[in-house]
Amino acid sequence: MIINRNSLVFLFVFLVLSVWGQTDLGYLNGVYIYGPTSGKCAVYNSSTDSSRIEKTAHSSKKEAKPFTDPAYKRHYDIRPSIRLNNVKLGFALSKHPNKTINLIPLVDLGVQYNASLNQLNHRNGLGFLLESRPVKKGYVRIGGLVNFSNAESLNPGSINLTDIEASQKLWVMPMTRLAYTPNEVFCFQAGYDRNFIGSGRRSLFLSDYGKPMPFGQIRAKFWHMEYSVNYQFLSENYNGQRQSKYITSHYLSWNILPWLNFGVFEAVVFQPKDTLLNRGYDVEYLNPFVLFRPQEYSMGSSDNVIIGAALKATFKNLTIYSQLVLDEFLLSEIRARSGWWANKFGVQVGAKGVVSAGECFFDYRIEGNLVRPYTFSHLTPLQVYGNMGSPLAHPYGSNFAEVLTELNWVKKKNGKLKLKFFASYGIRGYNWDGINFGSDIYQSYINRPNDFGNFIGQGVKQTFFRTNTRASYLLIENGRIHAFAELQTQYLYTNGFHDWRFLPMIGLRSYLWNDYRNY
Repeated sequence: MIINRNSLVFLFVFLVLSVWGQTDLGYLNGVYIYGPTSGKCAVYNSSTDSSRIEKTAHSSKKEAKPFTDPAYKRHYDIRPSIRLNNVKLGFALSKHPNKTINLIPLVDLGVQYNASLNQLNHRNGLGFLLESRPVKKGYVRIGGLVNFSNAESLNPGSINLTDIEASQKLWVMPMTRLAYTPNEVFCFQAGYDRNFIGSGRRSLFLSDYGKPMPFGQIRAKFWHMEYSVNYQFLSENYNGQRQSKYITSHYLSWNILPWLNFGVFEAVVFQPKDTLLNRGYDVEYLNPFVLFRPQEYSMGSSDNVIIGAALKATFKNLTIYSQLVLDEFLLSEIRARSGWWANKFGVQVGAKGVVSAGECFFDYRIEGNLVRPYTFSHLTPLQVYGNMGSPLAHPYGSNFAEVLTELNWVKKKNGKLKLKFFASYGIRGYNWDGINFGSDIYQSYINRPNDFGNFIGQGVKQTFFRTNTRASYLLIENGRIHAFAELQTQYLYTNGFHDWRFLPMIGLRSYLWNDYRNY
């Protein structure tokens, strides 16, 4: 049975609009309830970009109720979060107590000086969000950001609408999300936005580093588990034209113990048509309970299946987390340490926590990520785990290893001033002379130099060290608009050549979405 793309999108939009559901989608970074494994929790922000905030920092007169569900019922790894008491931002357009409409202004203005090139880069972004709960069970967020900029590096995750050769480009970032929650078990979502799975700064499953995409999502919470199904509608520029592809992914989050969480992830990337068949969205991949690898074999397809597992342990204010992603592998070749090209996997291990020191909070994180060559790649761009030329998982794609750390400081009361430090160190291997050494996931793995002896950093090896030091000050509370000043440094060592870059920047920005620029 074949279902075309337009019919499927209409189905999800219809489900959402038929009856609005009460849910917490967080804001763009995913505001969620964060705290110890038991007892009451305060409202904080999942993003280091916006740092940790207390619920009293919001403009809503009606404070969020404390989240008192037992620890085994809490699931934080799928963001934006749901089922929590969201607090409101923006300016109220409706005085009705049960039918709120809020207008949230978006600002993204900044000037950066590239000392190496003696060049000024800028971004001039403005936009809005209209957030509404028109009925008791309703939620809608519509809007986005439009940005004029002369530098792609200042617009990670935005979609370029102008010619690639133009000096001044127009970038857009849609941020639309709708939801329907009929009861305490199910939540249906649809939108044009980004999602994130994991506890790390990076994710090897699904991250918000890439570009937004249309999606439909079903989430079910039962017993100690939460199960999500994500249907994503992607596109690539391939053979001189824009072509569609789809991804269906499943994630099961299971709180084995109040302090221990285990997750299972799987995703399948498939193209709706090829030279032999126009299959649209295969109904087999619409089944929320099917296992993709056996299904792929039974269909005899060349679709790209990714599987993974996650483990997280929380001890008071310390969380230790990990992810393992598998593209392809043979256990016998792993044991033999042969460096077989198709042993494609990635590993993440990290720790994060919060330290209360007098009148201040310190958030910290240390995290390691490595992904072997050729992971996430496939035969054509219509089968790789990416969207519009960008990886969907880690922004480096594959063939790399990195260690990163983050430190954030904010006062407990009237914490308008925030300080942040980020640093990452690692190695990457780049392709050379038209030979695919496994770093660019959009290159076909057929064009590889060796079947055996592959290793992380092969090809043109680059060692990197990046830092970002930022100070920001809250100016307008309703939109969380901050003035900021930052200094980025980059050190790159490639084939005996040293490259130092200093990138100071000042600007105004709404701290409502992740502005990474840390890779």
